[in-house]
Amino acid sequence: MSTAPASRSARPTARIALVTATAALTAVTATACSTSSSHTSNTAATGSGSGKTIQVVAAENFWGSIASQLGGSHVKVTSVINNPDTDPHDYEPTAADARTVAGAQYTIVNGVGYDAWADKLLASNPGSDRTQLKVGDLVGIKPGGNPHRWYSPDDVHQVIEKITADYKKIDPADAAYFDQQKTTFETNTLGDYYKLITDIKAKYAGTPIGASESIVTPLADGLGLKMLTPETFLDAMSEGSDPTAKDKATIDQQIKNKKIKIYVYNSQNSTPDVQAQVKEAKAQGIPVATVTETLTPAGASFQQWQTTQLQGIEQALAKATGK
Repeated sequence: MSTAPASRSARPTARIALVTATAALTAVTATACSTSSSHTSNTAATGSGSGKTIQVVAAENFWGSIASQLGGSHVKVTSVINNPDTDPHDYEPTAADARTVAGAQYTIVNGVGYDAWADKLLASNPGSDRTQLKVGDLVGIKPGGNPHRWYSPDDVHQVIEKITADYKKIDPADAAYFDQQKTTFETNTLGDYYKLITDIKAKYAGTPIGASESIVTPLADGLGLKMLTPETFLDAMSEGSDPTAKDKATIDQQIKNKKIKIYVYNSQNSTPDVQAQVKEAKAQGIPVATVTETLTPAGASFQQWQTTQLQGIEQALAKATGK
């Protein structure tokens, strides 16, 4: 997810460091655990409870942020990908990552080919008592499908439900605490997130938009917006392959003829083709909104990140439609 376009094209070969990480797993014990986490909650426990702290490892920080807030003081969450300049697609695990995974009681992987390195890392140290969540499997996305499930409001809700259920199975004594965390998170913490989604869908459903890659598609679906950009172009940009001349010509015509009302692009994967489309959209007076692949800025919560992006999309739609 580096801003350098070359990072995308390097994905097919960026797995070498797995050898180092896998080897390191043989040198750690099942109780090893990372001592650092960008999403460890300090929420005070209520009631007597078990005093237990579940060691959680999330492959990416967008899931890690949710897991931390749902677990509160009864979890310690470490997100492997926690730097906005790191591309989750071609991340190379380190020996420290191997030690962290070795001590995990609960792991969250996105799946659908998005973070294959995490699957291999987990497989190298299966752990008989570890609970594993693969988001793609949970929400029923087949191999080759769109992996960007954290941009689907419905899928986010399913993940929240599943993480809470898993926490309660791992630590039954604190089940009531986890239920309360979930209620607070969904009704209060995510309040602005859900309201923006509802408002945008009610006001702008059916509005045609263009986008730079498939990361925008689940969000467009959730907001009721009509994606006009060819799916083949969206997939090519997400996978780091070259788009076809036909697709680029189609998008150029959509922008030139103002068939799209707004253009949404992933600012962490702004290739020359995307930069040209953004420039042309602005020249034609088409409002442009941005999204990113992982939490931005570093240290932001899931809701802070998503709410800011939704506000940008809402403002662009308002400008484009006059509504």
